[in-house]
Amino acid sequence: MEANVIDEAVREKNKRYWNGAADNWFGATALPEYGVYCVTEDELHLFDGMRGKRLLEVGCGSGHSLVWQAQHGAGELWGLDISEGQLKNAARHLAENGVEARLVCSPMEEPCGIPEGYFDCVYSIYAIGWSTDLACTFRRLAAYLKPGGTLIFSWNHPLFGRAGCVHMQDGKLVFDKSYFDRGDTQFTMDDGVLYLRNYGISDYVNALADAGFRIERLVEQTDAETLAASGALPDRVRQAQMHPLSFIFKAQKM
Repeated sequence: MEANVIDEAVREKNKRYWNGAADNWFGATALPEYGVYCVTEDELHLFDGMRGKRLLEVGCGSGHSLVWQAQHGAGELWGLDISEGQLKNAARHLAENGVEARLVCSPMEEPCGIPEGYFDCVYSIYAIGWSTDLACTFRRLAAYLKPGGTLIFSWNHPLFGRAGCVHMQDGKLVFDKSYFDRGDTQFTMDDGVLYLRNYGISDYVNALADAGFRIERLVEQTDAETLAASGALPDRVRQAQMHPLSFIFKAQKM
């Protein structure tokens, strides 16, 4: 079976999950948060200078980051998501907060009528890792940006999460699969089945470079409160004290 056919099948299965479980993820991981036990935008200021700018969010979910951007002076907002269920919740949340945004339902990998060369910033908060083809996705996002435009995105660190290779076991960090495994990870959540590609940091770096981006910043930092925690701690907190659970990229379209 051709790769693009397989990718489409994976996206369709994931879309069915998100349509059915959209309410379960209302408001999950949204700005100013970037990820699990990760430093926040309040500390990083990666979006400084975006007042009055045109912004596109990829994987906008329930719209909470769009509302945050509006409250911080964004000029024009667009949101893209593969799930009609997520966008329905986003439309409601935006309306309740008096925020206007253009919402588009499409996979992030495909052309969908979003204008090209139009946006000052494209961003994604904990959604980019659902891409079935990073190279294709970053080329598409580059096309939406003006020359010199900014791309900001966060995701699970490759060491952590459902597709990660390191987990806590009996109080110790254990590699339970190879970092170099690039096969799909299949798992069940909320009685639905999901699929994730296993990407390493180099996959993101190389795909960004190939799409014409210059990396300005890579953040792999657990927040200070978690690092300072002591006593009897949950495994996830202890893991976050030993390695980052999330990462953030900021890049510029050349």
